[in-house]
Amino acid sequence: MGLFSNQFLDVIEWNETRNDVIFWKWKNNEIKKNSRLIIRPGQDAIFMHNGKVEGVFTEEGNYEIETEIIPFLSTLKGFKFGFKSGLKAEVLFINTKEFLVKWGTKSPINIQAPGMPGGMPIRAFGSFNVKISDHMVLIDKIAGIKSQFTVDDVKQRALAVVDQLLMKWIVKEGKDMFNLQANSFEIAKGIKTDLDMEMIKIGLTVTTLNIENFSYPDSVQNMINKNAAYGMVGNIGHYQNVAMTEAMEKNPNSSMANMAQAGMGMQMGMQMMNEMKKNMTSSSSVNNNKNTCKNCGESLSEGAKFCSNCGTKVINIESTEKKNKFCSECGAVIASDSKFCGECGAKVK
Repeated sequence: MGLFSNQFLDVIEWNETRNDVIFWKWKNNEIKKNSRLIIRPGQDAIFMHNGKVEGVFTEEGNYEIETEIIPFLSTLKGFKFGFKSGLKAEVLFINTKEFLVKWGTKSPINIQAPGMPGGMPIRAFGSFNVKISDHMVLIDKIAGIKSQFTVDDVKQRALAVVDQLLMKWIVKEGKDMFNLQANSFEIAKGIKTDLDMEMIKIGLTVTTLNIENFSYPDSVQNMINKNAAYGMVGNIGHYQNVAMTEAMEKNPNSSMANMAQAGMGMQMGMQMMNEMKKNMTSSSSVNNNKNTCKNCGESLSEGAKFCSNCGTKVINIESTEKKNKFCSECGAVIASDSKFCGECGAKVK
């Protein structure tokens, strides 16, 4: 109900109970003597006569029409009416707070992506804050044809352009189509600037805009999840082993687990056989190549004096053993050209 009245008093106040109303218009045939205007915190009141603004009141309070409002209007706006038959006027109440508006793409928008001729369809969701910035523009564009203006009205206007703005700024700032969330701040910044320019046309301003989420088709999202999983474990073979182990832990008696255990047993057996073969080959190589470099292990050709791999001088063990002799006193091995024993000092005979 727009007006509470009795024979002594009319009260002009905002009686709209919805929280999402941006402005609400009070209408009555006439404002009578002893009426009062009530402006609450977060509200402005605009007096209009014949579609023309006669006064804007931004201070909260309880005002008497005859002694406080009419003198103000008469002085500043040329309001030349008496109160013999009442004053015909409209009062537009404006909510000055910021409103949160949720938005989302109406339908998937196709963004060009490598390897996808038809483009990649994506959706986006988020929110923005809006408030009134210009009373006169709002009245001229909206209040003249509507008795109230709500958040839903703002949302419908925003959705009419947000898909095009989203496409524009994804192409400009997106860089990687599969990692849009990382670039969401710059994308949102660009959309906010353009959307604000649209809202200014009806007397509103966008103070903030956020992109909460990008969503891809299920098939593309599954590919992204798998690629992330592969990257975490390093390679596909490792990923398969991890997945198999997890399946065995969840279902230890399943046929998959039994097959996996048999496969692991065979794999372990093959690894053991390969290890034994490797050791045997290594041992055979050592036996067949007695004449090897003691520094690097490289096989030496017959009669070589230096290693062809590292250049170390070759000591011929067989020839050394033939030339060596024993001390007659202590039995120690001594070189054939030694004159005294290196162990006991006895003279070599």
